[in-house]
Amino acid sequence: MQEFSPLVIRDHHLIPIVQGGMGVGISASSLSSAVARENGVGTIASVDLRHLHPDLLAQSLEHPTQEKYDILNRIALDREIKKALKESEGKGMIAVNVMKAVKDHHSLVQQACESGAHAIVMGAGLPLDLPDMTADFPEVALLPILSESRGIGIVLKRWMKKNRLPDAIVIEHPGHAAGHLGAATVAGLNDERFEFSRVLEETFELFKKLGLEREKIPLIIAGGMANFQKVTTALTEWGASAVQIGTAFAVTQEGDAHINFKKTLAGAEGEQIVEFMSVAGLPARGVKNKFLDSYMKRESILQANAKADPRRCTQGINCLSVCGLRDGLDKVGQFCIDLKLAAAWRGETDKGLFFRGKDPLPFGHSMRTVKETIQYLLTGHLAAIQKTA
Repeated sequence: MQEFSPLVIRDHHLIPIVQGGMGVGISASSLSSAVARENGVGTIASVDLRHLHPDLLAQSLEHPTQEKYDILNRIALDREIKKALKESEGKGMIAVNVMKAVKDHHSLVQQACESGAHAIVMGAGLPLDLPDMTADFPEVALLPILSESRGIGIVLKRWMKKNRLPDAIVIEHPGHAAGHLGAATVAGLNDERFEFSRVLEETFELFKKLGLEREKIPLIIAGGMANFQKVTTALTEWGASAVQIGTAFAVTQEGDAHINFKKTLAGAEGEQIVEFMSVAGLPARGVKNKFLDSYMKRESILQANAKADPRRCTQGINCLSVCGLRDGLDKVGQFCIDLKLAAAWRGETDKGLFFRGKDPLPFGHSMRTVKETIQYLLTGHLAAIQKTA
């Protein structure tokens, strides 16, 4: 049996498995705590968690205002973190993923820290000011998500001026990951500068130039890694400290989304998984369902008619700092992402936007537990897992 070195973040000695943050509501307290109980890093996605709490959702619909939405989402985040910490039984780590592209990201980071999260993970934009946001919480670990060595260099140099280093860096390959992707265009998703072996080698060289010890900052690779052989290669040949897995955990029994969401992700493969420009100005990857098929057929017409108008924010929550629909950006998405992601969480297979990674899942269409999934990722053994139809 292959023995992997632990992932060490602060004083936590963990299995080398990080569960990626997935919103709206896909990775909340249930999934994150289940991963943490296996001594991994469980991650809560902070975006619009009010949908998981009927009382908060009802309040948000009564005389809605931007301030009310923001307050209720922070209350929801506080609830989810505290529940996850309790249910993790003191094991692993509970992290919170905060997208830099979200308008209220500073307040969400503050709330996550106040609520006791062990770590903040930030992507969807360069998290240059994350050390400033967390200055009052030095015990909270900071994990930026980046896709290539140039971005890593920019973040490291800026953070070093603030006397802060990342506690780990997540390196996400936009050609394989799900959700919002770290490339400028759909055509650029598979650029060779994103190849894991290259980014890792260039990053280790960067460490040398900056006078940093290679072992001081763990590198976690993300995107298409839900495969034992890939995990083995990453950890024993490339020099990664851990892998981050998203979609394979989203379809587990402990995943926080509706069963129809899980079936949609698990059942999609090949041409059913498509790339498109999201409203946040970044490429995205998801399942081609009735909504996405119809949207993509109309995309050029919708983009041609794009216009800046706050009233086009159909949810009225101004969730993103930059929104193609609200801001009239004719080169990016023209739909309400919050509305579509919330529909996916509820399992509305025709209406929702179902983000998904590009690669096959370890158990095909089957739903497994977090424990079984981690067992496969770390050992490669499927024989001990009872197969179902």
